[in-house]
Amino acid sequence: MAKRLVVFNHKGGVSKTTSAYNIGWMLSKKSRVLLVDADPQCNLSGLVLGDDFEKYYTDEPTRTQNIKDGVSATFDGRPIPITAVDCVAPARAPNLRLLAGHANLSEYDAALTFAQTANNALVTLQNLPGAFAELLRLTEEKYNIEYTIIDLNPSLSAINQNLFLISDAFIIPTNPDPFSIMALDTLKVALPRWVAWKLSSVSLFANSAYPLPAGVPKFLGTLIQRFNIRKGRAARPYRDNISDIKNKIGNDVFSTFAIFGLTLPDAAYNDISANGYCLGEIPDFQGLLPKSHDAGVPVFELTDQEIGETGPIFTGFRDKRDSFYGQFESISDSIAVELGYA
Repeated sequence: MAKRLVVFNHKGGVSKTTSAYNIGWMLSKKSRVLLVDADPQCNLSGLVLGDDFEKYYTDEPTRTQNIKDGVSATFDGRPIPITAVDCVAPARAPNLRLLAGHANLSEYDAALTFAQTANNALVTLQNLPGAFAELLRLTEEKYNIEYTIIDLNPSLSAINQNLFLISDAFIIPTNPDPFSIMALDTLKVALPRWVAWKLSSVSLFANSAYPLPAGVPKFLGTLIQRFNIRKGRAARPYRDNISDIKNKIGNDVFSTFAIFGLTLPDAAYNDISANGYCLGEIPDFQGLLPKSHDAGVPVFELTDQEIGETGPIFTGFRDKRDSFYGQFESISDSIAVELGYA
């Protein structure tokens, strides 16, 4: 059975999509991975599909192969069972599959909100909370997936709540700025509230066609990213903000998560517990980012030819690429180990 990981922060601009893409790609070097684009902006789908993005949503064979159409029969009240979605794979990552997003996915948020708050009073709504779980389960089985990485949109919506609660684990990407501290304060309250709802409501949907799976997701750690480097370390004022985020997680957020059963056994965290539960500090990609977009691969996957520079500029880019490779390999290895406990 696949392990599901949600990449989530309701604060925008924290590189959730890039993190999901890079971690999923790296994990796919050793395992079969499914990327799920649950953000109506569809940026994750754009990274995987590249130049074929618009064509994917207009061509007959693929235009309905996405997360919204995958659950549409249930949300539209049609007596048609959910089936697995056909998922594309990048040419250079054959073990990586994409369950594409849809720009109108949020249309289902109101119905799901009602279904999750009506206490199963309306029989017509009882299958909605388990619909996304069934779509993921069938698609994971179709491709024998080992890890599913879900990219959520930056909001506290019912769809995000649902996808969060049907996952095994979550990571919180952040930026080194004061707004990330504010976001952590919100998540410290919102995520336990979501869990409390599931624990009190899961039995209400036990007899539906698509019951909610048992269990609650576990916190794996945070990522701190998108900062500049000066003399081999984060530039000021980033250093102070990085320290503040680690202290906030280690001295406040983690203990709250633990009270509500959102954490793993202590042994699962290995060395990151002493580092504010930070899985990695990832500086800005800078000039490598447009090159990776042109090549349709993560920054760490660029070939020397795709870097396309000479002399000291090439050497600098190559060294940064190799450094990012090592970072994401270490992060992905840590995630794989932690997911074994989830």
